[in-house]
Amino acid sequence: MVDFVGKDILRVDAFDKALGSILYGPDQNIEGALWLLAKRSPYPHARILSIDTSQAETIDGVVRIFTAADIPGENSFGIIPVTKDQTLLAKDKVRYIGDAVALVAAYDLKSAKEAVDKIKVNYEELPAIYDPEESLKKGRILIHEKGNLLCSSRIIKGDIEKGFSNADIIIEREYRTSRLEHLSLEPEGGIGYFEDGRIVIIASTQNPHYDRDDVARLLGLSPDKVRVIQCGTGGGFGGKLDISVQGFIGLAVYHLKRAVRMVYSREESFLTTAKRHPLIMRYKTGAKKDGKLTAVKVDIIGDTGAYASYGLAVIMRATVHATGPYEVENVYVDGKMAYTNLPWCGAMRGFGVPQIAFAHESQMDILAHELNIDPIDIRLINAFKKGSVTATGQRLDHSVGIKESLYKIKEIRDKYSWSKKKGERLGTYIGVGVGSMWYGIGNTGVPNPSTAQVELLPDGSAILYTGAAEIGQGSDTILLQIASQRLGIAIDRIKLVRGDTLYTTNAGATSASRQTYISGNAVMDSIDHLEDILKAEASEQMDLPSSELIVKDGKIFSIKDSSKSIDIFELVKICNKNKVRVIGEGRFDPPTIKLDPETGQGVPYATYAFASQVSRVEVDTFTGFIKVLNSASAHDVGKAINPKMVKGQITSGVAMGIGMALMEEFVPNKTKSLKDYYIPTSMDMPEIIPIIVEDKEPTGPFGAKGVGEPALIPTAPAIINGIYDAVGVRITHLPANLERVIGELLKKEGA
Repeated sequence: MVDFVGKDILRVDAFDKALGSILYGPDQNIEGALWLLAKRSPYPHARILSIDTSQAETIDGVVRIFTAADIPGENSFGIIPVTKDQTLLAKDKVRYIGDAVALVAAYDLKSAKEAVDKIKVNYEELPAIYDPEESLKKGRILIHEKGNLLCSSRIIKGDIEKGFSNADIIIEREYRTSRLEHLSLEPEGGIGYFEDGRIVIIASTQNPHYDRDDVARLLGLSPDKVRVIQCGTGGGFGGKLDISVQGFIGLAVYHLKRAVRMVYSREESFLTTAKRHPLIMRYKTGAKKDGKLTAVKVDIIGDTGAYASYGLAVIMRATVHATGPYEVENVYVDGKMAYTNLPWCGAMRGFGVPQIAFAHESQMDILAHELNIDPIDIRLINAFKKGSVTATGQRLDHSVGIKESLYKIKEIRDKYSWSKKKGERLGTYIGVGVGSMWYGIGNTGVPNPSTAQVELLPDGSAILYTGAAEIGQGSDTILLQIASQRLGIAIDRIKLVRGDTLYTTNAGATSASRQTYISGNAVMDSIDHLEDILKAEASEQMDLPSSELIVKDGKIFSIKDSSKSIDIFELVKICNKNKVRVIGEGRFDPPTIKLDPETGQGVPYATYAFASQVSRVEVDTFTGFIKVLNSASAHDVGKAINPKMVKGQITSGVAMGIGMALMEEFVPNKTKSLKDYYIPTSMDMPEIIPIIVEDKEPTGPFGAKGVGEPALIPTAPAIINGIYDAVGVRITHLPANLERVIGELLKKEGA
């Protein structure tokens, strides 16, 4: 049988993307569709006293203007059920600059813009809070009635004070990260219309079934009255998990029963969509002279902005991962997520782990330098291995490839002699930095199942049904490779039906690097059930008990007499003649144990990805400019279903990590367009050596785990540690832009 897993299969969407034939959100259009445009608050915090739409309604081309009073269902939404605190259209209060207060439907965008300008909103300004620590102080004005603390998370293991008393060295530092913008190539957009008694929405999304359910809540409808179809989504990175245009489109179609279209401008996307959570992380790390960690204490304060979105998940994941991929007997981590009147924050590639990895890897680097231990060796001394127990009390019994990843990057570093030396130009210095990471696959300690169906057809082909959203990461190709391998059918003989709530069941969000592992297992399970159906049918045709039958190489054989067999697709033809569909239903929910709310003990994830990276950087001490020269990044993915795509993810993760490390920073009220936000270009890319480590995960499909978010995480730590190695200054606030680097160099020179 031909193998489809572990092969560099060409992406199934490659030609369509190369030819430009995929329609993304902003490309969607229907002739005669009305334009939608939102009126947004100019104030960060204010009461709405009145909204007057009378002048706006007289403008030619305006069809209708909606306010909160027109929302027939529950005017609240949010990705996590217990924190649905965001309004589609603000009713009583606005909480950040950009909150929507009204929605215009017009024949053209020009009329819609004119109407938005004519809507009169009378506000009573309220004091605004921009600092998360200030927000949590008693007596402050409340952003939400329940208070300014969104949530907290705590991890306690061992005796933290005993751990520090046993330490020969203690390192204490504070680290900070900034808000970041997702900056997908295409802004948010989509269309909607009324068809067959239901509202149909076609939009860029990472989770069509969540969109359907929350739009239905907003409209007071049952979910079957809303259909969401995922169109081409050229990038998500977490930014298209939250509802954007979908709620507005649904509201307009509900009332008007006609086609509508909404597309955010880049400025509107900057203003009103989720950002990466900035975190304040205060670390205290103890170790013995030989480098062995004795204690880690961490206080984390996060800023979720005006609304919750994924704030709960981010602070939980940050606390769980706060020790890094290292054995520590004594741990105390306390995390809090606060509301402010700044742009709201949500999921962004890594869910808080890129921020926390920057901190814990800086701590490891400081320890290595203070103890005169090789930075890779100090990680090897402490790294998880099979049998290690994490800070949450979880025993890691398999697929723990962190040490192998360290050996791989050490080999590269030593092979190419990436030792510290002066640069070629006056005032430039070169350093080498190391960063490691671990990342739990799937959601944290809660059910997050996926489902799938596989159907066999009489012509020898099959159909794979999945709700998994393809956002450029390649899940369509990976799931088809898994199905092909399991069925023994070539990929081009399997039709994919994906991301349409009318035809597919819920696969959960494309987030938390979960689709390969969780949806891949759902596909495997569906084929297991499919084989049970085939054996039951074959049992009747062959007059043999099902227990004596085996499915192999496109046939069903008798275990006792291999001469007795029946072709699978001949059996399918018989079933179809009897009007029986040969379709298997699959489901997989990774086994986890909810974290104890007081101690954080539990099993938050069924499996983890691990990685290490070494980066060689050049620092210009005259300008503060940092150039990443080389990077080698080794990732334990369990099993690479498609090695070339895994290497592509690693390479793109390094690119995104360079942006986080050196240049990306969203400054509220200042960052308004692309000219204000810097991201890496091809000129910023180093030589990248992607390395695949395969420590198979026994519960994964063919041993696979995931790599989507892990690919990003070790990059910023490696670069920041490389800067220190080059010039001896420690950057503790990301990004390490020109001003921060020069500032630290001047401090060092002054000292």
